[in-house]
Amino acid sequence: MEPVVDTLPITELLDERRHLLEVAHWMLGSRLTAERVTDEAYRRWYGLSDHQRERITAPRAWLTQAVGDICLVRLALPGRREDAQIPVPRRERHGFGPESEVSAVLLRTLDTMSPVEGAFVFNDVFGMAPGTGAGIAGQSEAECAELADRARRSMRARRARPTPPRRQDEIAHAVRHACVDGDADRLASLLTPDATAFFDGGGKVRALTRPVTGSGRVVRSLLTLLARHPRTTLHTHPANGRTGLVVRYDGQVAAVITLDITGSRVVQIWVVLNPDKLRSWNRPRP
Repeated sequence: MEPVVDTLPITELLDERRHLLEVAHWMLGSRLTAERVTDEAYRRWYGLSDHQRERITAPRAWLTQAVGDICLVRLALPGRREDAQIPVPRRERHGFGPESEVSAVLLRTLDTMSPVEGAFVFNDVFGMAPGTGAGIAGQSEAECAELADRARRSMRARRARPTPPRRQDEIAHAVRHACVDGDADRLASLLTPDATAFFDGGGKVRALTRPVTGSGRVVRSLLTLLARHPRTTLHTHPANGRTGLVVRYDGQVAAVITLDITGSRVVQIWVVLNPDKLRSWNRPRP
């Protein structure tokens, strides 16, 4: 099976980030600072052009060197001290504070949407500037505009041919089984020909940065990402108001996948790999 450019198994993505965190922690002695240094190394990686990244034959070695360089600069700073652990205020859901007049009905509606569709709502319904929706989706304005256009078509199709919840559950379970079995033909049969997959790594893991369009490419990217490994599991689980897929690696949630379904086929797939967005999934349940 021909791989999609830049797609890696989720085990490699997470092992790479863990390795970088360990290097930074060993050099600086602070886990908080190690997180910041690792994030900065990935920012440098994504600051390169596509052509520059393609010329790097060993990305993990490049990132390790970047982490080392950043750490050495920090160690050389006069009067260096460890970063203060400043608590980050909890952000209100969808960016609204408790004083918001947005109705509970709208919030429940937003919960059933993918992040891209949510960005469309902020742009089109609330009349916010294009950059606002782009920031929510974590994409450039041009990419967000393209994705929002797909979201509009997806929502129109879903309204025209709504899929009953029970059928959505059946399709989600079928997608899960196809991914676990590595059955490319079965997975392709569950997607529309123009299906699109979007990967949200938040710039903090080396995931795809552009949408993957077309059922064949989507199948290759998903099966590569979810390649079977003894330390990973894939299960169905409620996500964003519908049945989605949850990937666990060493018992921790490593990805959450939501499916937009029209009729009996998946039209859009959203894969969240951003470790910041997955923190709530990994918090101990009361």
